[in-house]
Amino acid sequence: MDEYTAHVDTFVRDHLPPPDQLPQFRFDLPELNYPPRLNAGGLLDRAVAAGLSDKAAVVWGDQAWSYAQLLAHANQIARVLVEDMGLVPGGRVLLHAPNCAWAVAAWFGIVKAGGVVVATMPMLRAGELSTVIDKAKVTLAIAHAALAEAVEGAKAQTGLEQVVYFDGGELEARAASKPADFANVDTASDDPVLVAFTSGTTGKPKGCVHFHRDVLAMADTFSRHVLKPQPDEVFCGTPPMAFTFGLGGVVIFPIAAGATIALTEKPGFDALAETIDRHGVTTLFTAPTGYRALLKLKNGWHLKSLKKCVSAGEALPAATSDAWFEATGVRIIDGIGSTEMIHIFISAAGDDIRPGATGRPVPGYEARVLDEAGRPLPLGSTGRLAVRGPTGCRYLADERQKVYVANGWNLTGDVYRQDEDGWFWFVGRADDMIVSSGYNIAAAEVENALLQHPKVAECAVIGVPDEERGQICKAYVVLHPGAEPGPELAAELQAFVKGAIAPYKYPRAVEFVRELPKTQTGKLQRFKLRETA
Repeated sequence: MDEYTAHVDTFVRDHLPPPDQLPQFRFDLPELNYPPRLNAGGLLDRAVAAGLSDKAAVVWGDQAWSYAQLLAHANQIARVLVEDMGLVPGGRVLLHAPNCAWAVAAWFGIVKAGGVVVATMPMLRAGELSTVIDKAKVTLAIAHAALAEAVEGAKAQTGLEQVVYFDGGELEARAASKPADFANVDTASDDPVLVAFTSGTTGKPKGCVHFHRDVLAMADTFSRHVLKPQPDEVFCGTPPMAFTFGLGGVVIFPIAAGATIALTEKPGFDALAETIDRHGVTTLFTAPTGYRALLKLKNGWHLKSLKKCVSAGEALPAATSDAWFEATGVRIIDGIGSTEMIHIFISAAGDDIRPGATGRPVPGYEARVLDEAGRPLPLGSTGRLAVRGPTGCRYLADERQKVYVANGWNLTGDVYRQDEDGWFWFVGRADDMIVSSGYNIAAAEVENALLQHPKVAECAVIGVPDEERGQICKAYVVLHPGAEPGPELAAELQAFVKGAIAPYKYPRAVEFVRELPKTQTGKLQRFKLRETA
């Protein structure tokens, strides 16, 4: 990293991996040669300076903010953080909210003030938030008032000191009392700006650190070269801003292109379809599950404005790609990315799309398929996917850095093959991660929740194929003596898990068994459960 830093609170910088554990970074494109000092929040200032002040930046329902209004709100929030809450450059700020206009403004406000954003999914419970807060040493938070119960629960258990709420809280009033200008903190391009959390197979969250330059790099690689957005486009999507897939597709890409963000006012695919039709959405981001759900809607939605559709989060089946193309005339742009890499690094668009294949490396990245010893495999062979480019894995104080990075390459945990033409084809995951409707679910986390139920003696969770969601969680449960298996207890266990961890993680299938398959040393044999499933 450069010697210069604007960070006064250097916790994140101090807990980055040592240099010998970092991937090799490559900046082969001219647009990736960023200046030494850079603040990613300047994307908003740049848009206004380019004459977009009166253009709609964010629209939702019958409301809209222009670029000038979004910039003003972001500047005011930056002032609230610095002047009222004592944020210093490098300090972490929890952002706990659904995708909404104030969340977008808050994201930019934190960044402009030199803070480090720690965004979390709105479905997380207090215990899950506490783990994130403790790991990143978060003391400040901006949150949606509807999520106050989880935030206050976490606040009582952690070092979180101050929370300001919006949409029923006081953030709007405090922001309105501030001037609408703010001098962006003069951060270094390699100052941390984002700690994005992802669950590992152990269920222990990993904080992925990204720099200011990384935020711009995802726009200057996948978005610029594959998506090729224009200012007249309207972006919309289902992934939360807490996912870097959502941060790019629903926030950074449209703002960097001077386009418009359209936000849904409530969850569900009917609401998504209504938003697409109402606002003339041209560019959609969702998982394969979302496209299948939209195809099944029968409420008269037309979706005729769509021009570009992007899929990530799970493998896109050729059947889904073909069905969407037949119904809409738009071929889905598939892609693989990861929180560690910040966004998509293999993809294809237009005539390059081959249904069933993920694509080729996005300009700025290179990829290869390796054997277990880290040696490149011949074309057509199946092995571990390795990638490198302008972004890469930097875990926050985590020994698993040594597993994800080897010999300068990022090992994503995916199994792939590369054909003779250079296209990459997804084969499966190399770990126990369950990917359901685009969400990563750690089997261990679901198991830990189930084991807290007094009737559960042992359990094991795996992912099983599902036509709608790609995979679902299935739990194999061994009960304590005296407990009666049956549909009522299965429903009770499902409700119990929903109350303990984010509801999307609950096991949608529960099977009661007398014992779990194990080795002679007592190690669970998940492969036997998968064979049975």
